[in-house]
Parts: sequence; structure tokens; C-alpha cells
Amino acid sequence: MAFKRPDGRSFDQTRKIEAKVGIIKKADGSALFSFGDSKAIAAVYGPRQLYPQHLQNPEKCLLRCHYDLASFSVTERKRPGPTRRSSEISYVMTKALEPVLHLQNFPNSVVDVYIIITQADASTRCAAINAASMALANAGLLMKELVSSVSIGKVADAIVVDLTKEEEDYTITKEGKEEKATTDIPLAFLSRSEKLSLLQLDGKIKLQELKQAIAAGKKACVKITEIQKQTLKKIKEK
Repeated sequence: MAFKRPDGRSFDQTRKIEAKVGIIKKADGSALFSFGDSKAIAAVYGPRQLYPQHLQNPEKCLLRCHYDLASFSVTERKRPGPTRRSSEISYVMTKALEPVLHLQNFPNSVVDVYIIITQADASTRCAAINAASMALANAGLLMKELVSSVSIGKVADAIVVDLTKEEEDYTITKEGKEEKATTDIPLAFLSRSEKLSLLQLDGKIKLQELKQAIAAGKKACVKITEIQKQTLKKIKEK
């Protein structure tokens, strides 16, 4: 039986997107980005002097991302504070965002980006990257381009855009056993150069299917970039 999305979306359709900037007044820059019930809030502080001094780099600024899930964002109980997973996502977020920033302009400094997931229904790292990219722009940092991110999934034999938790957990019965049938592929693209700044893969996929997934992600990110730009433009016009 062919796979059909539980929420009725077409394979190339994201969930409803919400984007806002300037939502945290005391931050240097801030933004909210959501895919359906996956909501991320990002706040930027800096550039500011980096302490302790031995961490300073006289050639460039340090970018630090701090990703975490709010304890109330998931149905399973979660202890407050960072986990191994959140530390891993913080690292890949930093690497995804670094290429667009002129970090050499602020030696011996740090830019901290704090991201909290207030609701989680899969694709949270992608929502977080989109929020962080907008928050950095809102902070007035000189950026070469924006970063846009989306999750692509291979669910059974279908390539779909913007996975939900239900789709992440999709299983099929094989030889009388339940077997996970989803491969999750978070992607991030630079808006102008269209280069990949994030590609992760959890599961199995054939090379041709991966190429199809990347093409679908690139197409979706063009739309996400336009939403980011329009949201940033609106606050500039106020």
C-alpha cells in the first residue's frame, strides 16, 4: 500500500509556518519560527567581550549556539537542562550558521544564540536554525546570506518534506515484525549561494533517493527563505 501522509499534506508541502522577529526586547536580536506544532524561539546576545580570556581568538569572533527543549515541550518527562542530544544539535547548528557571518570583524568576542523549543513535533533542529538565522539578522549582524532549514524524510518509499513525529515513528510489518520505515534527513541551505550547510542522515537510503531528498529540501528552503526575508523586511519598515 502506498504511503499517505496522516495530516493530508502533499509530499512536497510543509506544515503551516509562523515567523516573527523582535519578540524578546532585552535581546540584541530575537525570532520565532514554527513548523506546525514545532516551535522555536531564538535570542542573540553579542558581539560582546569573551571571558575567560584564554578562550579569546584575536582573529575572529566565537559563535556559540545553545539549543534546548523546554521540559513542557514534549509528552515524555524531560529533566531541565542540556542533554547529549541538545549538545549535539547545538554543535551542528553552530556549524550550519558560521558560514554566513563575518566573524573576523569582531576579534576576541562572542555571539551567543540561545534557542528554546517550546513545542516539539519533530523537525525541531530545522525550526531552530531558521529562528536563529532570523534572530542574527534581527541583531544587525553583517551576514552574507540567510540560512534556511527543513527536514526531509524517506517514509516507506516516499520522499516527503517536513516530517512530523508520527511520520518519524512510522513502521511497517515485515515477516510478522514491526520495523521502522522512516529515514530522517535534516538539511540546511545558504539562501544566496544555495550551498548545503547541514546534512544529517538517520536511517538508510539509496543514493538516487538521497539526491531526490536534497532536491526536495532545496525547493522547500527557497520558500522558507522568502518567508524569513519578508518577516525581517516587515520589522524594518515599522
